[in-house]
Amino acid sequence: MFKPDAIYYEPNIENYTLGKELLQKYQTTPKFIIDNHNNIPEMRNQSNSAFPQMKKHLIIATRKTHKYVENHKVSDFLVPYTSSGCTAMCLYCYLVCNYNKCAYLRLFVNREEMLDKIIKTAEKSEKELTFEIGSNSDLILENSITNNLVWTIENFAHSKKGFLTFPTKFDMVDPILNISGKERIIVRMSVNPEELIDKIEFGTSRLKARLEAINKLCEAGYQVGILIAPIILVDNWQTLYEDLLITLAESLNEKAKTSVFFELIFMTYSYIHKMINTEAFPNAINLYQPELMTGRGRGKYCYKKEVRDSAEDFLLGLLKKYFGGNRIWYVS
Repeated sequence: MFKPDAIYYEPNIENYTLGKELLQKYQTTPKFIIDNHNNIPEMRNQSNSAFPQMKKHLIIATRKTHKYVENHKVSDFLVPYTSSGCTAMCLYCYLVCNYNKCAYLRLFVNREEMLDKIIKTAEKSEKELTFEIGSNSDLILENSITNNLVWTIENFAHSKKGFLTFPTKFDMVDPILNISGKERIIVRMSVNPEELIDKIEFGTSRLKARLEAINKLCEAGYQVGILIAPIILVDNWQTLYEDLLITLAESLNEKAKTSVFFELIFMTYSYIHKMINTEAFPNAINLYQPELMTGRGRGKYCYKKEVRDSAEDFLLGLLKKYFGGNRIWYVS
């Protein structure tokens, strides 16, 4: 359970039910009033080495930007929702590219406004739309603080159309197992070999716990996907990822094994990651591999085409071997 060491909040959160609840929940935690959650000078001025300490802070605000971004993977739109940032410290975190070292957890209390827009957009559409509500944060983690995911699923059930989806690296799924509205929710559990979780995905649930969560979600009636992501080509990656697929085949129950779909996503790294990780985690594994990587846009790196193509062929072969009847939703 996340216990913040300090709360930074915009004063208008007191006008919202959730804002009042959070201030009451953390009434004994030191608090600081801020003008704007996107501009907290004392955070921006911290050194990169302060990154882990900053992750212990909680920012509470209202979300002002509600622009949807078209998506052509597992959803129709990426939707700004009830949180951004995270308490975990994965060394490759894509949110760091957006927020730099200020990728701490921010909670937005105007949830009614955000869900209402999703429902109206879904009901106006001629086709069934899927909304990605977890692209900026981890909603299973957030739910352990706000209960927002339970609230969202139950209230989205009142609408007539549409689906919601989100990814997670956390196993705290029990609160959403026995609620209404599950048939229109797609949960995608991110997995990696245990060795990589241990060395790279700091502060997330262990692999065994994630697989147990998948089994629970499938038994509860959710549509569940498995995100093998990000795929990281360390020296012994072939062995690690085959062992991962074997573990999946042995650990998933029959309902999960026959119903889950897969996504494969290769790691993108960046100059920002390099700078923060070098100072904040000096003893951690170095994910920058110049012999395998090439530039991708401004300050970003991805695997060279021939390296990636070879790895993709290998991993698709593993999926065919161990999960030949399951859908592969996409490879990125």
